[in-house]
Amino acid sequence: MLPSLTLLISLLLLFFPSPSISSLAELPTLMAIKASLDPKNQFLASWTPAADPCSGSFEGVACNEQGLVANISLQGKGLSGTLPAALAELKSLTGLYLHFNALNGKIPKEIAQLTQLSDLYLNVNNLSAEIPPQIGHMPNLQVLQLCYNKLTGSIPTQLGKLKRLSVLALQYNQLTGAIPASLGDLPMLRRLDLSFNYFFGSVPVWLVNAPMLEVLDIQNNSLSGMVPSDLKRLKGGFLYKNNPGLCGDGFSDLSVCKAVYDINPNRPEPFEPGNLSSKTLPESAPLNSDCGKTQCSKPSKSSQIGVVFGVIGVLIALAVAGLFMLAWYRRQKQKIGNSFDASDSRLSTDQVKEVYRKSASPLISLEYSNGWDPIAKGRSGVSQEVLESLMFNLEDVERATQCFSEVNLLGKSNFSAIYKGILRDGSAVAIKCISKTSCKSDEVEFLKGLKILTSLKHENLVRLRGFCCSKGRGECFLIYEFVQSRSLLEYLDVKSASGKVLEWSARVSIINGIAKGIGYLHGSSGNKPAIFHQNISAEKVLVDIWYNPLLLDSGLHKLLADDIVYSTLKASAAMGYLAPEYTTTGRFTEKSDVYAFGMIIFQILAGKRIINQLTRHAAESCRFEDFVDANLEGNFSGSEAANLGRIALLCTHESPSQRPSMENVMQELSGLISSY
Repeated sequence: MLPSLTLLISLLLLFFPSPSISSLAELPTLMAIKASLDPKNQFLASWTPAADPCSGSFEGVACNEQGLVANISLQGKGLSGTLPAALAELKSLTGLYLHFNALNGKIPKEIAQLTQLSDLYLNVNNLSAEIPPQIGHMPNLQVLQLCYNKLTGSIPTQLGKLKRLSVLALQYNQLTGAIPASLGDLPMLRRLDLSFNYFFGSVPVWLVNAPMLEVLDIQNNSLSGMVPSDLKRLKGGFLYKNNPGLCGDGFSDLSVCKAVYDINPNRPEPFEPGNLSSKTLPESAPLNSDCGKTQCSKPSKSSQIGVVFGVIGVLIALAVAGLFMLAWYRRQKQKIGNSFDASDSRLSTDQVKEVYRKSASPLISLEYSNGWDPIAKGRSGVSQEVLESLMFNLEDVERATQCFSEVNLLGKSNFSAIYKGILRDGSAVAIKCISKTSCKSDEVEFLKGLKILTSLKHENLVRLRGFCCSKGRGECFLIYEFVQSRSLLEYLDVKSASGKVLEWSARVSIINGIAKGIGYLHGSSGNKPAIFHQNISAEKVLVDIWYNPLLLDSGLHKLLADDIVYSTLKASAAMGYLAPEYTTTGRFTEKSDVYAFGMIIFQILAGKRIINQLTRHAAESCRFEDFVDANLEGNFSGSEAANLGRIALLCTHESPSQRPSMENVMQELSGLISSY
């Protein structure tokens, strides 16, 4: 069938050389890949010989401008076949995402022919055999995810040639041998995870030469010897528990080394398993064979050499056997956990996938988007297609924030942290990290809240780009569009010399925009159920370079535990935003948001953070000099100030029933801004 198909494609290319037709050149390759990945044709039914792979009909396939396959994203599809060598024929492939499946067999060495590939995700499968050393010759590889498989053998020293590699994740495999010193030659390496394997020997001193390294996880192995002191620079990013033979000075949970270890970075270490000839040494740690140097010993009699090497051989054999017995005994004692947490227990690949398939927890099923089933079509007001377009996996978040580097930290609160990040498409985002313990414990309520957040789209709300929830990290991440802006709080209590004084037209525009955003939340558009913000304040309003206001944290309370919501309200109460009826009823209504909005109007008019009763009295009597910001030096409209003061007074009325709705407020404001 394939030869005739190839002939047909060739004829089409000859007579119809359009980009759409030329993309069919890779069709036979894709069909061969399908046959290998999905031999029973259960999951890739959309891959058919009659369709154009670049038309969007091939699920998980994306093409570049030349009509060639550039990305295959089939994570969490239930694929149970093997990785085909035919993948090597997709010469323009830059991303291959096959994680969270049930693929078996070995990783074909031909995959190294994908010289344009930057992201290779094969984690959480049943892959076995050794890691092909040919992978070390992939010049553009940046992320290599092979964790949660059944890989054996040692780490190829050739991986030290991947000069663009930033993430190497090999945890939860059956790898053994020594950690290659060549990994210290990786100039871009940020995260190296080797935990829960069977590595033995020392931690290579050469690893400290990796200049960008932030996370080194070697937990639950059989490593021994002195830990290089320079690894202390990683602080909490260096994880080393459950390696009984390790020692080091200045590391918590490690005893001080009793013996003096040679820490010369040029020493031939670590050794590979097997005999100790120079052929088994990592390439990045060559032997110094110049015996003219003083450190080389003089040759002795052959009989003495034989005895010495015999004793050394026996000792080494006993030591290795002891280490293997210790590793086996420790793993027999380890209990199997029920999550991906990096704890003292080891989770097999099969158990990881079983947890993934059966768990109802959103914090595990959201980690990889295609496995998320609780929000099926028909159960939500948001289509499944929209939801899937908003889902990010944990690696996207880690990559965007450079593994949550402090350099990218924008701010912290009692329950969250915000990082600036750069997505793969080059766009800037703000990523809010919320601890699982701060989220609603009821998973149904949590998912309802998440659906609400994904449905919010308005020009005066900060746009949600997507989300990710990771049980492994115990965090949920909200990915928002990054806005070049200042908090409204920065424009309050400023002196004219600072240059941040808002002109009158900007103040009116900001008030109007905030009203529109709140009105949208309250259902003024009529196309969705009303929700209340509950935490409106000047701190929650961003002002972009065009003085367009954007509300932060809209709907966020739908995700948070009650005690966290309550703690945020205490700050609102201290600043005067909390409506007086809340102290007696303990409930929020739309009129609670209206009250907070009225306080913000007063703040914008006065240019002050604290609004007292004198300001209210001045607004009631239209004494502009007492409630309009003096920094404006009289450059404002008296009639507009009077009307805005009146609206603020109505919004902050003691009785909720006397406050206007946001719809009425917007109608009042529409007349004010007609001249702008």
